[in-house]
Amino acid sequence: MRVIVIVSNDLCTDQRVQKVCKSLIDRNHEVTLVGRMLTNSLPLDLPYKTKRFNLIYSSGPLFYIALNIRLLWFLLFTPCDAIHSNDLDTLLPAWIVAGLRRKMLVYDTHEYFTGVPELQTRPFVRKIWEFIERLIFPRLKRIITVNDSIASLYRKRYNIDNIQVMRNIPSAHVEIVSNPSFISIFPPGKFRIILQGNGINVDRGAEEAVEMMKYLTDSVLVIAGNGDVIETLKKSVDHNKLNDRVIFMPRMPYNELLGLTQICDLGLTLDKDTNINYRFSLPNKLFDYLRAGIPVLASDLIEVRKIVTTFQTGWIVEKVDPMIIAKSVREIINNSETYLSLRSKLSESSQKLSWEQESKVLDKWY
Repeated sequence: MRVIVIVSNDLCTDQRVQKVCKSLIDRNHEVTLVGRMLTNSLPLDLPYKTKRFNLIYSSGPLFYIALNIRLLWFLLFTPCDAIHSNDLDTLLPAWIVAGLRRKMLVYDTHEYFTGVPELQTRPFVRKIWEFIERLIFPRLKRIITVNDSIASLYRKRYNIDNIQVMRNIPSAHVEIVSNPSFISIFPPGKFRIILQGNGINVDRGAEEAVEMMKYLTDSVLVIAGNGDVIETLKKSVDHNKLNDRVIFMPRMPYNELLGLTQICDLGLTLDKDTNINYRFSLPNKLFDYLRAGIPVLASDLIEVRKIVTTFQTGWIVEKVDPMIIAKSVREIINNSETYLSLRSKLSESSQKLSWEQESKVLDKWY
């Protein structure tokens, strides 16, 4: 089949979408991945066709209007047999064209879109997205989402059962690229903590992670990636004179990010239960830490707790509070025997959780 996969990002760091495309290629489908170009977009080296639109607007309503018009036009006149739409912001043109051209449509929703925190203070914008979702979602025949909790929400909301769960877990064979220069960024003899991701945003625990470093003189925290609170975090580091304990690294190719993660001792995933989308989230970094072979300290969210306790991948912090997180880290450092025992078992756990198992869901719809 000729499959057009559409996203609203710049194709560089969306590991889930790249894994889906590679899995479709492995199943002998022909793939074209379509997104947008940004001024700081990294170059692409992917084993399938790509197309990136240059858009005048990079955010806000005009961006989404421009993106959807370009996607609509591209999908109308590009040969294909199926359209794979990622998230609600690409679904409308995919649904229109799939209906007009009688093409197969697969909808892959990476989150409970209308519950994202960015929409909670913008009721008018949220109503627009809710209208689009109510219009299309009940009419879809093939739906994929990222965990059981979000699948359950959609099933109850729209009284449908044609939803498959495909968690965003790294491949068991992913290449980890070691960069010797990474070692030099860490002061010697320090316990290395990492918070990584391409969505280091409000209410994801980054602010508290920085604050906790006031209480951890023998540790260093590296924040790797981007997000809307990075500048706030840098100001907090300066204000609290933590420049010797907190290091910022820009977003980087995924394989290099895993290499950086691998030389750390502990990964943080501290999303807070401030909205329905975070409450039922299953962050990608949880599995990235596991694949890199380091334990995790995680906030107490339903899907996260399920992974951490079932596969014994780390510890749950009772509350996302700087002092409480610091206390948990201190206990982990002081109980080195427990730490080393848990870390030695991570390789076995990572083999049970792999993209090769998750991607079998694609066979259901393709």
